[in-house]
Amino acid sequence: MIDIHCHILPGIDDGASKFTDSLQMAKQAESEGIHTIIATPHHQNGRFNNFKADILTLTTELNDYLKTENVDVKILPGQENRIYGELIEDYEAGEIMTLANISNYLFIELPSNHVPRYTEKLCFDLQMKGLTPVIVHPERNAELIERSDKLYKLVKNGAATQITAASFAGYFGKKIQKFTFDLVEANLTHFIASDAHNTTKRGFIMEEGLDLLEKKYGTDSLYYFMDNAELIVDGKDIDREIPEQIKKKKLFGIF
Repeated sequence: MIDIHCHILPGIDDGASKFTDSLQMAKQAESEGIHTIIATPHHQNGRFNNFKADILTLTTELNDYLKTENVDVKILPGQENRIYGELIEDYEAGEIMTLANISNYLFIELPSNHVPRYTEKLCFDLQMKGLTPVIVHPERNAELIERSDKLYKLVKNGAATQITAASFAGYFGKKIQKFTFDLVEANLTHFIASDAHNTTKRGFIMEEGLDLLEKKYGTDSLYYFMDNAELIVDGKDIDREIPEQIKKKKLFGIF
């Protein structure tokens, strides 16, 4: 199993605070069947800035440390970029990194409560540069929950999305879980990942999430998500299904 979104690099954001924390996270990942993790520290989110060169160095150091501890989990470099206007310029300047540093897929994080007005244009401009924006955890964005047509338009125009295993398994509440189901059913998401920050309150939940996914939507759906993660680390284009609008359920009653 491959996890493409994880805050396992030590001491640089709100994930693992030191190498021993990273070790415990890697051991938890290994116990769930995860053999490869893309480390995606926060960048430009108002609290943390983590540049490509620093991430590459720390990823190498963590891989060396895990080897000495006999943990068979490989760490690949990545970045979780909060959306901002100069993102493309900073990518061209070598500060921004794609997933695994070999793919054409770039993580984009939206603010939790809204979708900035320039999101659609930025996604278009990224695609014009040969990159595919991957919108992380859209199921936890308040505006997208109420206006799923905005996400449909972004995906229809070429963006990809990544849902969180814990959201799918219900750890963020029933409303977010229901919207996560909606995204899967409408072909509006392409990856499922942990977004793990630690081994306690924000653990991996990948095994539980994928088990529920298989029970609810079948083996084909399970392999769709697992294969797309593998395609990312191989530097290949992912598989996609035709996206659909999420249908609002009508309320029956006396009006």
